[in-house]
Amino acid sequence: MTAALKPDMLQTRHRATLDRALEAIRTREFWSPHPEHPKAYGETAGADGKAAFEALLGGRFELDQPGTDGYTGPTETSPYGIELGVDYPHADPDVLLPAMRAAMPAWRDAGPETRALVCLEVLSRISARTHEFAHAVMHTSGQAFMMALQAGGPHAQDRGLEAVAYAYAEQTRVPGQASWSKPQGKRDPLELSKSFTAVPRGIGLVVGCNTFPTWNGYPGLFASLATGNAVLVKPHPRAVLPLAMTVKAAREVLTEAGFDPNLIALAAERPGEGLAKTLATRPEVRIIDYTGSTAFGDWLEANARQAQVYTEKAGVNTVVIDSTDDYAGMLGNLAFSLSLYSGQMCTTPQNLLISREGIATDAGHKAYDDVVSDLAAAVGKLLGDDARAAALLGALVNPGVKERLEAAPGLGEVALASRAVAHPEFSGATVRTPVIVKLDGAKPDAEAAYMSECFGPVAFAVAVDSTADAVELLRRTIREKGAMTVGGYTTSPEVEQQIETACLEEPAQLSLNLTGGVYVNQTAAFSDFHGSGGNPAANAALCDPAFVANRFRTVEVRRQA
Repeated sequence: MTAALKPDMLQTRHRATLDRALEAIRTREFWSPHPEHPKAYGETAGADGKAAFEALLGGRFELDQPGTDGYTGPTETSPYGIELGVDYPHADPDVLLPAMRAAMPAWRDAGPETRALVCLEVLSRISARTHEFAHAVMHTSGQAFMMALQAGGPHAQDRGLEAVAYAYAEQTRVPGQASWSKPQGKRDPLELSKSFTAVPRGIGLVVGCNTFPTWNGYPGLFASLATGNAVLVKPHPRAVLPLAMTVKAAREVLTEAGFDPNLIALAAERPGEGLAKTLATRPEVRIIDYTGSTAFGDWLEANARQAQVYTEKAGVNTVVIDSTDDYAGMLGNLAFSLSLYSGQMCTTPQNLLISREGIATDAGHKAYDDVVSDLAAAVGKLLGDDARAAALLGALVNPGVKERLEAAPGLGEVALASRAVAHPEFSGATVRTPVIVKLDGAKPDAEAAYMSECFGPVAFAVAVDSTADAVELLRRTIREKGAMTVGGYTTSPEVEQQIETACLEEPAQLSLNLTGGVYVNQTAAFSDFHGSGGNPAANAALCDPAFVANRFRTVEVRRQA
């Protein structure tokens, strides 16, 4: 296979970026090679990206994969009400998986650096099409356009690059060659030459999610690819297009670099097929990356015994509100966190734990009822204008979110009712503001509500007897239900230490006293860890060395010197 992308070209284009990424994961400083601003992609990028997206609609998405036995779809419905109508190739695993395995030896032999640079070329091609990807993410996930552009574009690309950097660092921790000499006193020393090769585990299966197909999909995809594995991408049926576009871009780059494009493939499923279960237990599949419900994540962990399984499941994210020296800033920060993407993020706060006695603030003592009503007012003010609300809320991703939202008022006293928002551009969009429900933490029926994840724009203001009780409830929630994020507001060093200790002992990522433009439900690649891998919400963190190190094994060959 003739390579149009020569190794020296890849070095020139991407080695400096790889080195900068390696430095960023070491220092944890801010860095990104992927611009957030829409205009950074050129004057015509917006119109060109939209036109490229629209050209995909209503047609077949061709990939030229082995084992294609027909087409499936359309399974996607835009939360904004437009018709997508895309058909995707359906593959016979008995044909596709052997072809993917046959592609791996040359990819393994290429070595960590070449694999990393090829992955960076894939990411650069995707980055150049950020506007096109933004529309695909928007119309499959329900994210508002600007969020889809940023979270589905540069932020997802950052997470992919971060995984490549960790993969490269872990694979090169051991030298490729070593000379070994053991002194024998008066006799000649014992001498061996040794080689050490990072070898892949097998095929990696990425099981995509509906809400963040690229952001959640790229870490596992690029971690597996960079460590020498082939990758089979099984998208969520409602969010196929962004990952199908990713697979196609990667296949093109692999071909140009002289590798078999079957190192990556798409597994689109027919309605009701349940393809993820079938693929997850195939002996060829040795790595699984999954984001979604706890029930299926638990099933994968229990049944895909031949594979290394990385799961991000459900959690109950909690904020302890003890006191603050910036009451207005706290309310504004929480209002934005509860509203962003209609709470359809695995990091969105759900439970706000507040003492019945109220809290101390720079605006004086605030009773529990005052805190809740002031927060409700802050959310109402933030979302008072429909155009602004639509740009922040996006659309409800599926009917299940709407059902949970409509059922929430029956769980307690409504402090803020949800309202429908008319989208200024898409009349078919289902847009709803958050509901805030007051619950008494001491009542068993209330506990059943706040100790379960209610995914979507639903927040519970839970009254507890004291801050000490709030910290204990936080600890129990993390231990039993898991949490992707924890927040805390306090002016007390002692309370801060108690919250931090709870998060260290029941590992969860903690944000304290956020009152500005950083929010508990946002994380920055190269610096922040998404999930901890230490509680039931997720068994892995995006991204740390543990996320990549077990995707390959090191094989040693010893030779007599």
